Amino acid sequence: MRRLSGLREEVERWNTLGQRVQDALELAALGDESLSEELIAETEALEREIERLEFRLLLSGPYDRGDAILAIHAGAGGTDAQDFSEMLLRMYLRWAEAHGYEADVVDRLYGEEAGIKRATVTVSGPYAYGYLRAERGVHRLVRLSPFDAAHRRHTSFALVEAWPDLGDEVSVTIDPNDLQIETFRASSAGGQHMQKNETAVRITHLPTGIVVSCQNERSQTQNRETALRVLRARLLQLEEEKKRAEIAELKGKHVDAGWGNQIRSYVLHPYQMVKDHRTGHETGNVQAVLDGRLDEFMEAYLRSMMGAGESGNEH
Repeated sequence: MRRLSGLREEVERWNTLGQRVQDALELAALGDESLSEELIAETEALEREIERLEFRLLLSGPYDRGDAILAIHAGAGGTDAQDFSEMLLRMYLRWAEAHGYEADVVDRLYGEEAGIKRATVTVSGPYAYGYLRAERGVHRLVRLSPFDAAHRRHTSFALVEAWPDLGDEVSVTIDPNDLQIETFRASSAGGQHMQKNETAVRITHLPTGIVVSCQNERSQTQNRETALRVLRARLLQLEEEKKRAEIAELKGKHVDAGWGNQIRSYVLHPYQMVKDHRTGHETGNVQAVLDGRLDEFMEAYLRSMMGAGESGNEH
């Protein structure tokens, strides 16, 4: 029903656009010069809307229209990497807010000194996964470290992962005997426990070694359900990666299952620039990007994938 509702909205959007174009053509046919400014403004608005809807056609993967689960992991760089991970978390939350998406941090492990070691966020809204899949990979930060007494330049890394959040819509078979479920007390920054009861849940999928946890909900049952949602998404992604690896092996293409090279660099010193290494797209307005202005990078990546003949089904 949700998919049907989304399709109806999309059809209605295109029908409305078609009617606006027809109305503009009829207005132009009148030849009334007093209406020229109104006609120009409407034409420009139609061009922007058509461009936006045309871009949506790039989001044609099987899960692109739906919700997403985003995970951020601190990599090499110690405290700087943990601080960078928290900067990325804030960036994605700002991006989600600007698009009217509902973003919920379901798990967060704080660093001992600053930042976070990891975080998991559910992002709900139209095309959330279609956009966020463009963010998967290693992100690199270069800056003068605020945690270095000598204030030297440091390079740190964080890994961003994204999976489609399918809830109960997809059939991923999970044998209860394959699950190791633990409960613990949710904690806050500095390692202080926020609750007396063990409401947080950690689930380990024994055959794959995948570990997911949730501590944001008030009850253990809610945390368990959310953790299972994340686990289903990760198992689905794992199956798809295996299929892609098999296809790539048949083609003779090497598949690197590791972190790989960074997809994007955020440079704060000695100059300011954010550059995506996959597309070459860059900007000198680093603060705007860290405040959530990511669309131009996402769109550049998705367009490059379409130009390379790769569909959303493969990413």
